[in-house]
Amino acid sequence: MPLVAPLPADHDAELAALAETLRTTLGTVPNSLRTMQLRPALARAVLALNTAAMDCQGRVTAEQKRLVATLASQVAGCRYCQAHSIMAAERAGASAARLRAIWEFRDSPLFTDAEKAAFEFALAAATVPNGVTPAIAEALRAHWDDGEIVEILGVVSLYGFLNRWNDSMGTTLEDEGIAAANRHLAHVGWEQGKHV
Repeated sequence: MPLVAPLPADHDAELAALAETLRTTLGTVPNSLRTMQLRPALARAVLALNTAAMDCQGRVTAEQKRLVATLASQVAGCRYCQAHSIMAAERAGASAARLRAIWEFRDSPLFTDAEKAAFEFALAAATVPNGVTPAIAEALRAHWDDGEIVEILGVVSLYGFLNRWNDSMGTTLEDEGIAAANRHLAHVGWEQGKHV
């Protein structure tokens, strides 16, 4: 049971219009955003940050950004965001094989060296205390330019907020997220946890 019950998705007409972009990436308006509607300025700010962080301006693809989010959410232990990000990666074109292999990315031939550097960075950046070492930063810079690094860290930082929001709130996970997580994360022990 969530700490605060979400409002209907159409509670605030302006926010409902802004949130329509999430229907494209997730297929639904997340309960987290529906809860944030209790403070519309917060909901608008999170939507703006989401739009900015997920905007692909360099070579970092929508799929890669969602996989970065999945790894960052794993580090944080947020089951809600793991489900949402794996669902969004699937909707962004990730193959079932890549989704299944994300947890073994270091040894998987399905990921490029550039992706592996980004994923390693995401794991370290999401760790508390921060785990980004000079070696991790050097590997990242070997494959990505400054703007792309900003994009990758923008995703990790966005999910840092969302991980804390959803785990603390005990946000109820939507059926679409449950289905995606069961398809792609069950083999690594994913379960809904408190997000019921």
